[in-house]
Amino acid sequence: MASITGATAVVMLTLPGVFPAPFQLQGFAADDVYDTDDLVSAETLMGVDGKLSGGFVYVPVVQRYHLQADSPSIIFFDSWWAAQQQVIEVFNANGLVSIPSLGKKFTMTKGFLTGYKPLPDAKKLMQPQNFAITWQSVFPAVI
Repeated sequence: MASITGATAVVMLTLPGVFPAPFQLQGFAADDVYDTDDLVSAETLMGVDGKLSGGFVYVPVVQRYHLQADSPSIIFFDSWWAAQQQVIEVFNANGLVSIPSLGKKFTMTKGFLTGYKPLPDAKKLMQPQNFAITWQSVFPAVI
């Protein structure tokens, strides 16, 4: 029986102009590496006569990463945010998620930082920080 553990996931991101070499995210939250939204794969319209029409539409992929408050990878998102604030412009990243336990990899292209938590919530233990990237496309492949 094969394992489906998330512990084998490897996330590599590049951010031209800030982190041009692949940067491996590490220090994920206790129960969460990342999550993504479900995609709307078609848009439909129902005519007044009850006939349904549908069509293909491009949709972005929103992916949220969850990092422990002491993760060394938070610097990636802090640097991305700071660089954008400095030049008053956006940078887009590319990424690769490899999941050996599933025998799959996912290539992500043209991602924008659309969610940034600048500091962790302070409780009994410092809480994870969450960051969202909205990708133009995500392509799955077998590894």
